[in-house]
Amino acid sequence: MSADNARNRRTVVWLLAVVVLMGAGAWAAVPFYNWFCKVTGFAGTPQRVDTASDKILDEYVTVRFDANIDGDLRWTFRPMQQSMKVRIGETGLAFYEAVNLTDEPLTGRASYNVAPDQAGGYFDKIDCFCFTEQTLKPRQRVDMPVSFFVDPEIVNDADARGIRDITLSYTFHLFEKPASSQAALDVKPTATYN
Repeated sequence: MSADNARNRRTVVWLLAVVVLMGAGAWAAVPFYNWFCKVTGFAGTPQRVDTASDKILDEYVTVRFDANIDGDLRWTFRPMQQSMKVRIGETGLAFYEAVNLTDEPLTGRASYNVAPDQAGGYFDKIDCFCFTEQTLKPRQRVDMPVSFFVDPEIVNDADARGIRDITLSYTFHLFEKPASSQAALDVKPTATYN
């Protein structure tokens, strides 16, 4: 084998390795980005916690609530309150209403964020309808709770300490149609529209 053939073979192997690494990097980018946002609060991603804050300050924030629907999901979705004033560290409980407008069960999944982005690392959710998929039966209406607090550490962050208005925003997307009508029985309706 000549030196030129050996060099060409190494070049081809090297280029194939680069292509494989680039493909693996592209495949891992979305899960890594999602993980990074959840851990750091980057891009306004709220944090998920197991317990409420044990420290409540005498400073207040106003939390505004926003609701959106992806065009593929035939639901209505709205906050039950426009805003809520809570002390930093105090647990708030807000509700959103969803209504399935169709004659078939539909499953949705909510994506979420907060604005401004700097508040994402300090906006903690204890419980939320957005943690799992939600299946609504035909014409079903449900109230969906979210339990949250703003971490008192926000006042120690030079970039976030002055934030006193936070918007919590959700967008519901069509997730999948349930495999059977039994799957639609998992959510307890508060009312059904005919």
